[in-house]
Amino acid sequence: MTASPLLVGCDFSSSPTPRKPIVVALGHAKTGRVQLQSLLRFNTLVSFADWLKLSQTWVGGFDLPFGLPRELVEHLQWPTDWLACMQHYSALSRADIRATFKTFCDARPVGGKFAHRATDTPAGSSPSMKWVNPPVAYMLHAGVPLLIEAGVTLPRLHAPAVPVASPESLRVALEAYPGLLARELIGNTSYKSDDKAKQTPERLIARKQLLQALEVGQTRLGLRLKLTHAQHDTLVDDASGDSLDAVLCMVQAAWAQSQHEAGDGHYGLPECDPLEGWIVTA
Repeated sequence: MTASPLLVGCDFSSSPTPRKPIVVALGHAKTGRVQLQSLLRFNTLVSFADWLKLSQTWVGGFDLPFGLPRELVEHLQWPTDWLACMQHYSALSRADIRATFKTFCDARPVGGKFAHRATDTPAGSSPSMKWVNPPVAYMLHAGVPLLIEAGVTLPRLHAPAVPVASPESLRVALEAYPGLLARELIGNTSYKSDDKAKQTPERLIARKQLLQALEVGQTRLGLRLKLTHAQHDTLVDDASGDSLDAVLCMVQAAWAQSQHEAGDGHYGLPECDPLEGWIVTA
């Protein structure tokens, strides 16, 4: 029997800094329990890209969009093949992206400015073309090319041109969204903020409640999170919520891996638009 692969959860930033790094949670799952192993922090896109390329096997949930809305892509007459579209998109500057998307939105009625992917409604996620609050369009622009370059497999979207030499270095990335799991456990209660003034006792309590619900397995995913006391304190004390979001993505990746082990070759992703992709567990 092969060992379960490493589980990865990534809270991504398109412009990481020492103050706001990319946070990666690593762990393992066994018989419905997801054990957090460690948290990694990357202050630059280059250091994160180097880590992605390491020869190791993992299944990961990444908190960034993996595709653009078909309606937008077709309107702009960009390639409708996923890889060609991503290559076209990654060649643009952020200023180009903002100007292009703003022109698209300005021509549309109030209440329907953005184009959406089919996965946005069940996941409750922001449209992947948003360039502010949160700037997910830039996250896609910065993150997806790194996954492609590292030779990572993206189920339903992309398999690397050169297959990995051995299963020991198979890396599988899934689009994850921590807000989906958080809402299931504590509703719309806010548990994080990057603004120091908004890092309130109420949000601290919400993080504790969220962790407690994860630890007792109070989720439809059928998984329980296992933490040491020190890990629990680290997750509660990170008022930005970045560490906790990385762990939420890791739990979503654990569910996807369990689907794979049950015989689902697409890691629990339903049939979906091969240009837009889908958010795991939505």
